[in-house]
Amino acid sequence: MAVGGMIGGGIFSTLGVVITVAGKWTWLSFLIGGMIALASGHSYSALTRQIGKPGGSYIYLREMGWNRLARMVVMALIAGYTLTVSVYAVTFGAYAANAFGAPHWLALAAGLAAIAVLAGVNLMGAAEATLLEKLAVWGKLVILLGLAVLGLWHWAPEKLVLDPDQPVGLTGALLGMGVVFMAYEGFQLLSYDYDEMRDAPRTIAVAMPAAIIVTTFTYVLVSLGATMLAGASEIVDQQEVALALAGRQALGLTGFIAISVAATFSAASAINATVFATARLAEQAARDGELPRLFASRDNRNVPWFGTLVISAAACVLVLLGDIAGLVEGASFVFLLVFALVNWIAWYRRAGHRWAALLGLLGSLSGAIMLALHLTGAL
Repeated sequence: MAVGGMIGGGIFSTLGVVITVAGKWTWLSFLIGGMIALASGHSYSALTRQIGKPGGSYIYLREMGWNRLARMVVMALIAGYTLTVSVYAVTFGAYAANAFGAPHWLALAAGLAAIAVLAGVNLMGAAEATLLEKLAVWGKLVILLGLAVLGLWHWAPEKLVLDPDQPVGLTGALLGMGVVFMAYEGFQLLSYDYDEMRDAPRTIAVAMPAAIIVTTFTYVLVSLGATMLAGASEIVDQQEVALALAGRQALGLTGFIAISVAATFSAASAINATVFATARLAEQAARDGELPRLFASRDNRNVPWFGTLVISAAACVLVLLGDIAGLVEGASFVFLLVFALVNWIAWYRRAGHRWAALLGLLGSLSGAIMLALHLTGAL
């Protein structure tokens, strides 16, 4: 679930967006983002095990008696997760339509269909959702890492440069980290599923850092390999289907098909993981009286059906209204602020290593500030 939530739309949706601002330092943006995510994952893991309840940042705040802030955070989180589901659906539709040479309206229809089908999978129960996740995650990791190795084999660092006449400095890497941070959203989904795990404290302690390390490693390699294959300018021009272009450069039609399949499976797994966990977060908030009681309702398959349907429907609306860059940047800003808050709580409660929480706090705040400056046109 954690790897699926992160890689799901991350590298497929955001590579072109981050190259636009970070240029040849895109790989460094992913590496810095991974380090901040790892520190934040340490905080999430330590706090979840310390408190022993599902709910993530929402429940951490309630345990401290800060119910009003908890209410605001849970609303922001549900909005952020709904944004990410829409990003993944746009990615799914773009790759699916591109594979068949279909028009834009069919891409939108495919994205909406993906949300609807995966909402149905979630309504079937936790076991079915988890099985789908395992199959999709392993498949996309094999294909992505294969693409990265092929790109690195054709070593061509000059292709990492977006515009030779406008060189990008290291500041671009920091800005890119802020823009791309949505790609690391997902590991914290495990904190919402705490009650549905076997040996939850051990699972959380091992799975969060492991998932973040695997994801960071994959992102850095793919951002280098795919860009060396296709070229930075081509990836930016076709950012919604950038990796399919790189796959074609590597292996012709076979590579194009392999990456298109990986992207659609990947986006599907991210939609599945995010809807699964967000519905359970909304359920927890509803039990506490922070959301309408219907969100706490479970059907005869023991699934929080109302939250699953509402989140999926809202994501469908965003698919019709938003563009990929705006959705990515909006989601990144939400999660940078939430992660900064969680790191501060971990530091305050002395959960885990305080130096790790401080690193995550400073990194998250820096990314949020850089992204805010970018969105306002100051950078």
